[in-house]
Amino acid sequence: MQRQRLRVSLSAICVVLSLSIEASGFDDAKKPAKLVPLNKQGTVLLDKPGNRVVLKTKVVFREGLLEMLCCKKQTKEHESILAIDSKAYLVHAGLLALGAKVGKPVQYVPKYVPPTGQKLDIFLQWTDKKGKRHRERAQRWVRHATRRFHVVKMDKLPDDLTLPKESELRYDKRNKELTWYAKMTDKQRDELLKLSKDGGYRKAIRTFYEKGLNREMKADWVFTGSRYYVDEKTGEKFYQAEGGEVICVANFPTALVDVAVPSSSKGGDNLLFEAFTERIPPRDTEVLIELIPVFEKKPRSKQK
Repeated sequence: MQRQRLRVSLSAICVVLSLSIEASGFDDAKKPAKLVPLNKQGTVLLDKPGNRVVLKTKVVFREGLLEMLCCKKQTKEHESILAIDSKAYLVHAGLLALGAKVGKPVQYVPKYVPPTGQKLDIFLQWTDKKGKRHRERAQRWVRHATRRFHVVKMDKLPDDLTLPKESELRYDKRNKELTWYAKMTDKQRDELLKLSKDGGYRKAIRTFYEKGLNREMKADWVFTGSRYYVDEKTGEKFYQAEGGEVICVANFPTALVDVAVPSSSKGGDNLLFEAFTERIPPRDTEVLIELIPVFEKKPRSKQK
């Protein structure tokens, strides 16, 4: 089976849009709009006047390491905050209909090349149990991983340092690495700093402490567009994001939308982001995702 990259054709978009009828009863906190559904479920909606694609999703995951902000239903709910009941290519088609430019997914071989594409602003809307509506940037629901091993290179331990036996602080003589797992409390930081006056060691302890803080994700999302592969024998095409990779926070070659920073998709301790649990509403909460292409403003031509 040979894999090759293809663009979704304009004719394909026309087929999608031919399914469209005006959305009814859609509760949108941003502004009243006629949203055109791109599927029968009404979970992918096009708002051309508002320059956005709106996705109807549900919260499926609130705590732990992440590979995605949003996946397809019944695919990767164990590592994605939200899930949508829709084909992924319909989201692609909606973004193309807004004029968003497709970039390229991440490349790992022969060297790492980060994902590229049209920058997308992503907003999340939901209503809490008290009936209050919320709308905020999607980055607020994702933070840098705290449940992972943090490593600092160190040729040797300071002469005045003896590591406590029951501490999470470890030194690997073979790899010459000082390591700490997960968060470090203020008390742990202060106690560990007292163990040595060595500058390199003390800097490492402060680094471990800082990496364990709740640091909101700042990276932008880009429209990478995933890929198709074609079966040479049957000619059948398969859009690879149908595997679940709708909006990613770990770099996948199959991602429809990805973060524009190096972020490993290898799983385990390689994952850079986790769910910002305290900011995420309860499971099964209905959430609207707004995908908004960001277009550069053309400079005004000077009048002669």
